[in-house]
This record gives sequence, structure tokens and C-alpha cells, in this order.
Amino acid sequence: MRNLVLNSSSALHGYGYMDHCETAVRDLFDGCCVVFVPWALHDLDAYTSTVGARFEKMGIELVGVHTFDDPVVAVNEADGVFVGGGNTFRLLTRLHDSGISGAIRERVGKGMPYMGSSAGTNVACPTIMTTNDMPIVQPPTFEALDLVPFQINPHYQDPDPGSTHKGETREDRIREYHEMNTHPVVGLREGGWLRVRGDEIRLEGLSGARIFRRDAEPEEAEPGAELVL
Repeated sequence: MRNLVLNSSSALHGYGYMDHCETAVRDLFDGCCVVFVPWALHDLDAYTSTVGARFEKMGIELVGVHTFDDPVVAVNEADGVFVGGGNTFRLLTRLHDSGISGAIRERVGKGMPYMGSSAGTNVACPTIMTTNDMPIVQPPTFEALDLVPFQINPHYQDPDPGSTHKGETREDRIREYHEMNTHPVVGLREGGWLRVRGDEIRLEGLSGARIFRRDAEPEEAEPGAELVL
């Protein structure tokens, strides 16, 4: 019954805000009143205003979860939920502190549409262990919403063969993750998203993804591919 869009980013070079993924947003939230979770950023009202203006252009009603007296009630009464990007550690901390993690998990399990972007995509995974963000705050646990049985690394970047930088590449860090953990990891490049319908997971958008599994060579996936994870 899952109905999700897990987006690498709402912004893409050469496109206006959410322009590249507008079709997916419209398809997911058609006819919905969407509760927006802006907790990955500091200025909640400004973030909600930006997203709300873009959703209004698509004819979709959106309201910030922070404007409700009880955020759990807000989630339970919503037609859909969009969890935006920013700092994943801050977002996860607020999800746990507010008590809405369980409500989101339950509603999504029953078919409520869920969209994540960047940090909002990270928290849809079993844990936030494959985020790119700095731990600016300490959440009570790394365990996240567990809406899908695999990890995602949004904003995935391939190594630059011309770079003189000697630090770890994104692929190196995902290999380190697999030295200690077993979940597959989808390296989701900018412009791409995962469309999840029930048990079907399809890569959509303008760019491919790199699939990492423990003790296996990475695999490339192109837009349109159905992923088995």
C-alpha cells in the first residue's frame, strides 16, 4: 500500500524550484491537503511559505505541521505528508521529540502519500546513517521512519577523475557503511527520485543512480528501471 516519492533534491541546476519533479508531485498529491514538515531548517515559517507558494501553483493545498497545536493530530488528519530537506540530524531529532514518527509510519503503511526531499528522503530509510549532513544536534537514535527497507544517499556525486582532492569519495563512505551494516544503499544523483508503489520501486527523473550492496560491486541504474532492493 506504500505510495511514496523519494527525491534527491527539490532544487536542480537549470530548473526552477521543484520544476524538474512537478509531474511526480502532482501525481502523488492530486486532490490532497498536504501537511509539510519543515523541521530540517531553522526558519520554519519562511520554508513553509516557499514550499506553499510552489504547491499553490500546482493547485495543491499545503500547511506547515508546526502551525498545529498537536502535530500528531495534524498527521493523522492529513491526506498526505511532505518532509522537506535541510539538516537530517535536526529533522530526525524533531520527528522523535514531537512524537509524529509513529503516526507517519502508520499512515504511510495504510497508503497515505509521502514525499521526502533530501533530508526528508533520508528519514524515510531504516536509519539516517547514509546522510551527508553534519551532526549539528544529537538525535536520541539514528533509527528513522523505516518506510522502505534500504538506505538512500541523496545528492550522490561520482568521483571527479580530474580532482586533486585526496579525501574519501562518496563511494568510499558508502563502502565504509557496508563494513558495519547490511542494507543496500541507493546513491541517488541530482534530478532523480524513487517512485514507490506497494512493493514496486522505480527510478524516475532526469538522472541515474548507483546501487551499492555489501560484498558486491556497485551497479548502475537508469531512469525507468525497476529496482529490486
